[in-house]
Amino acid sequence: MADRPVPLAEKRLMDVKLGQLPSWLGTRDFTPNGLIGSVRRGYDRYYNKYINVKKGGIGGVAMILVGYVALSYLWEYDHIKHDRWRKYH
Repeated sequence: MADRPVPLAEKRLMDVKLGQLPSWLGTRDFTPNGLIGSVRRGYDRYYNKYINVKKGGIGGVAMILVGYVALSYLWEYDHIKHDRWRKYH
């Protein structure tokens, strides 16, 4: 049997070709409920893949922790840079 083509609206972002991107974006739901739903689906996918596993390690939690540390550093970088060049007498 031949595989039937998947409609553009049902494709994931990584399966969309660059030329199809504007059309694919037009099929997305950008209402507040649609955005909340997409964030919830992304969180559920992450949780089920990295956190809610039978034989899991610290990988999923460590990924969240590293992301938090990196974002905190980026937010405070100007302050850290300013303190580094300050002259102390």
